[in-house]
Amino acid sequence: MSVNMILLLFLLTVSAVSAADEDAFIGVNIGTDLSDMPSPTQAVALLKAQNIRHVRLYDADRAMLLALANSGIQVTVSIPNEQLLGIGQSNATAANWVARNVIAHVPATNITAIAVGSEVLTVLPNAGPVLVSALKFIHSALVAANLDGQIKVSTPHSSSIILDSFPPSQAFFNRSWDPVMVPLLKFLQSSGSYFMLNVYPYYDFMQSNGVIPLDYALFRPLPPNKEAVDANTLLHYTNVFDAVVDAAYFAMSYLNITNVPIIVLESGWPSKGDSTEPDATVENANTYNSNLIRHVLNNTGTPKHPGIAVSTYIYELYNEDLRPGSVSEKNWGLFNANGVPVYILHLIGAGTVLANDTTNQTFCVAKEGSDKKMLQAALDWACGPGKVDCSSLLQGQPCYDPDNVISHSTYAFNAYFQQMGKSPGTCDFKGVATITTTDPSHGSCIFPGSGGRNGTITNGTSTAPSSNSTSSGSPSQYLYCGDFFTSSVIIGVAFLSTFFF
Repeated sequence: MSVNMILLLFLLTVSAVSAADEDAFIGVNIGTDLSDMPSPTQAVALLKAQNIRHVRLYDADRAMLLALANSGIQVTVSIPNEQLLGIGQSNATAANWVARNVIAHVPATNITAIAVGSEVLTVLPNAGPVLVSALKFIHSALVAANLDGQIKVSTPHSSSIILDSFPPSQAFFNRSWDPVMVPLLKFLQSSGSYFMLNVYPYYDFMQSNGVIPLDYALFRPLPPNKEAVDANTLLHYTNVFDAVVDAAYFAMSYLNITNVPIIVLESGWPSKGDSTEPDATVENANTYNSNLIRHVLNNTGTPKHPGIAVSTYIYELYNEDLRPGSVSEKNWGLFNANGVPVYILHLIGAGTVLANDTTNQTFCVAKEGSDKKMLQAALDWACGPGKVDCSSLLQGQPCYDPDNVISHSTYAFNAYFQQMGKSPGTCDFKGVATITTTDPSHGSCIFPGSGGRNGTITNGTSTAPSSNSTSSGSPSQYLYCGDFFTSSVIIGVAFLSTFFF
């Protein structure tokens, strides 16, 4: 890499830091194509229960904005595409929209951004010529109301406007849109706003014809030799999300814009699809959104801008069964309309955003149909290096019956899961365990974490191993002593991250 290239990257990083110095946040989108739409009050109650502090609405529904009043939740309201032409051609129309949909609700409702249109350049190109005017007219109305310091104005873009997105350093915006994109970026820069981008690794994966590995799309760990490397910058990419975000940063830099931060207004993964979408599954949706949330909230940033916040709104809060299109189009939600989670995110824990176990009753159990040798090996690990108290599984104890590997491993898996504070990744055991909301307790055998509280381990603190541990000087009843496991807790925990989780 040349000295000039290194200097350029450094300057770009410094510029981005000055524009994005806050911690990243996770928000959600709320759509309206539901046959049994929850009331605004119910929707806000769910947001509060899930500790969601940021929400994007696809319009400026009055009832929803009133329900959000005094909730402290930061709200992005949207101008639908069908209203864009009128607002982009008339300053007065824009001012009336702001008066009716913003000024009437602040400060009680904490509106912090306005999304003008949605993916206009790709889905409504005839409105492209008035897009910048619409942004400026809306912003002028905010200035007149002295709200421009509180409320940002931007417009969401599809990532498809970025051409040649890998390697990111060579990415550029579709040049046919330069007459719109250049003044748009200058407006965002001068108004202190951000570039709104929709990032969908699911579609990138689907359209790649096998070029993009599923693990790369889902944020799953990759060995170094499987990481994608940008030959121009030598930056390593471990997931599609980061590569797309950095491609947008580079595309802006080629138009001489280096200090406009990016916010991802939509990202997610569908939990159900038809026969042509075999990877639209509950497991993949759970994996993607869980990993995305951790990636964002850890302020990981991207390879181009490490540590720089990339706040993201998950698409979406509810499944939308009335949404037109394929099966997957109806199944992007984290919850059904009745507030029941579609799946339990791997982010269980008090105070965690989107810990969408509304009952806080989650358990780790052996997965049905799992290989019994794998179950036995995992059971031995849990009761040995995993430091689970498995004394309840001994003959004559409450959880001895039924005396089989499925029942005993379920107890041990769950005890470890509860012992680790239900931390992400602690209920997998190389694919032979899964999370459930059904309490597996039976008879006098009360599982850790159940309402019975018998054996519950609080605060994620490990308990000392019982007499079945190798520390007693005799071989554990459960400890597998083959090549895969060790009685060393230190080595066992390190191994855990590569073998089980």
